[in-house]
Amino acid sequence: MGKYFVLVAGNIGAGKTSLTEILGEHLDWQTAYESVVDNPYLSDFYRDMRQWAFHLQVFFLGHRAEQHMNLARSSNSAIIDRSIYEDAEIFARAALKLGTITERDYMTYRTIFDLVIATLPSPDLLLYLRTPVPVLMERIRARGREMEKSITDEYLHLLDSLYEEWISGFDLCPVLKIPPVRGKGNEVLDFVHKPRHMEIVINHIIEKLAGKEEIKFPQETG
Repeated sequence: MGKYFVLVAGNIGAGKTSLTEILGEHLDWQTAYESVVDNPYLSDFYRDMRQWAFHLQVFFLGHRAEQHMNLARSSNSAIIDRSIYEDAEIFARAALKLGTITERDYMTYRTIFDLVIATLPSPDLLLYLRTPVPVLMERIRARGREMEKSITDEYLHLLDSLYEEWISGFDLCPVLKIPPVRGKGNEVLDFVHKPRHMEIVINHIIEKLAGKEEIKFPQETG
């Protein structure tokens, strides 16, 4: 394989971190992750979205732009847990729809975002994890982060709709849509716990990076 720069996208609790960790280990890729524990705004945001949404978006813009540039320029293949594009297309738009960011603040943020994005190299591949909202809620509750206790089904459904709209028009690089683990007892693709399923994901990623246009995951992976 050559040198590649890959991004992982998906809703809160979709499995981005797990996928990034496993791919980094199996493919010997450099990894980078979303700033959660050391994020100075995230807990405040979940407590009072209206007051802290703009601050959080500006923080993430700087954090992700630095990650993106550093790993794109790395001499090794690299993969990042969540893309910078989701900040504007998903979370800032959600904040605007919910009224936690004003139109004026959104336009200010969007102007800066567009200027930053214009300076960044495009990724070689975007991995998109689709996961049903009930499974997302189950995972969020299971990991028990205090700051995430206020996340609602309604908020995740809003994000999910924005993800589907965004991904349908995303054309900066090829996209590989990875089907969801549907929940306990009904797994279709469980790349975290089943090595054979991870092999399927890795093989499809390699095929996509090699230029294969259409990738189909099996309906039942066994």
